[in-house]
Amino acid sequence: MADAAGAAHREFFAVRTVAETLAGFRPARRTAVETVALEAAHGRVPGEPLRAPHDLPGFPRSTVDGYALRAADTYGASEGLPSYLDVVGSVAMGRAPSVAVGPGTAVAMPTGGVIPDGADAVVMVEHTQEAMAGTIEVVRPVAPGEGLVRADEDARAGAEVLPAGRPLRAQDLGLLAAAGVTTVAVHARPRVAILSTGDEVVPPATSELTLGEVRDASAVALTALVRQAGGEPDARGIVPDDRDALRGALTAAVAQCDVVVVSAGSSVGARDETAAVVAELGDPGIWTHGIALRPGKPTLLAQAGDVPVIGLPGNPRSALVVFRLVGMPVVRLVGGMTDPPPEPRLRARLERDIPSAAGRFDVVQVAVRDGVATPLFGASALLSVLTAADGFVVVPDEATGLPAGRDVEVTLYT
Repeated sequence: MADAAGAAHREFFAVRTVAETLAGFRPARRTAVETVALEAAHGRVPGEPLRAPHDLPGFPRSTVDGYALRAADTYGASEGLPSYLDVVGSVAMGRAPSVAVGPGTAVAMPTGGVIPDGADAVVMVEHTQEAMAGTIEVVRPVAPGEGLVRADEDARAGAEVLPAGRPLRAQDLGLLAAAGVTTVAVHARPRVAILSTGDEVVPPATSELTLGEVRDASAVALTALVRQAGGEPDARGIVPDDRDALRGALTAAVAQCDVVVVSAGSSVGARDETAAVVAELGDPGIWTHGIALRPGKPTLLAQAGDVPVIGLPGNPRSALVVFRLVGMPVVRLVGGMTDPPPEPRLRARLERDIPSAAGRFDVVQVAVRDGVATPLFGASALLSVLTAADGFVVVPDEATGLPAGRDVEVTLYT
């Protein structure tokens, strides 16, 4: 193995800023498109824009309980000088109207009922009163189109109703159901290989640890983040610090998966060994081995063919911070997600100073109580800092810290 000085020299040969990384590392690989039932499409990413097969809702309908009428017959109506209209019938839910509206007449309407011919508005029942049997008083005017929706107001036939690249939400499924769509063409979930490395790393089920051993805390947490990003995790276990074993494991993962994630050991030598193996996987090779980020500077990003390979720091806290910031966007992109859902955020007042260094992007964990964000500090190996955090704030790379009392944006964990 190379000496420590040589390893350290190669380790950060192309350090990138976070902004450069997020904008520049955009692998071209996309998963195939498959067809799924509408009931199974929640959270899936459409492979192409979804269009209305016909006008929606398909017929003009009332949005209130009241009376369908001609708006012109209500102009000037008031409590002191109401408009008097003859009620010539009513509309039943789910039935076509059997009457039409003419000058000086009205038809009783339920919410959702079909607007009869001749009517261009619906007055709410609260703005009417019965003058005598078969006659109503309208005590306020309505405008054309008020109290109803047009036959094509939700969507015109052939119009795009949902974009490609955005995960389908509950309300999106409702719109598709209303349009009679029962299947959707969506991107397959990216298959994401997750490998841990290190002679000191043992499975979480290990009941007794020998001195120096650590249980694998990263893989199970990364599995959860992969699912959150819309991927299908493929946990491949722990690989020892052996170049041939690592080469074999990574080669198989690249051949079988859409994204490969490897926790690259904690020592400089282990990270250097991982980088050397990744460089052998195929062109275009390593894109960067170092990001101006804390925690997580020794992050490796590469492509083997069109398969992105993400080398994370060995410390679990650093690995999770980096994967949330850099890895999850890659998984989403490979899965066709060009318009990810916004992360929940809130504004809070910083309880104490956060020191930083110019040129470095800091991710700082915070606890939030009563509008105050308290920074949580600790070594990158301490997972308890993450579990105590409600979210994080970032110190941008152009800043030299954030002062106490500043209003900051907190990205919340879900």
